[in-house]
Amino acid sequence: MNKAELVQSMAEKSGLSKTDAKKALEAFILSVEASLQSGDKISLVGFGTFSIIEKAARTGINPSTKKTIRIPAKRVVKFKAGKELAEKVN
Repeated sequence: MNKAELVQSMAEKSGLSKTDAKKALEAFILSVEASLQSGDKISLVGFGTFSIIEKAARTGINPSTKKTIRIPAKRVVKFKAGKELAEKVN
């Protein structure tokens, strides 16, 4: 499902117009981004939790040249599905 299909689905399920559903989705995305950038964790009970984790620097291998490369440390977004979502997917 891409963004347009998600907006369509949200509009159908909520009774909102596609324009309002798109605005709601974009507001959700901006809110999640801002919260994660400030270091906060977002917990949506039954759905899941978004958080930031720190990945340590490490060495890797360039598959085409087989040379060792240094992969720098970075922060990445992690999503852990909530119990209810995990049960519905399985």
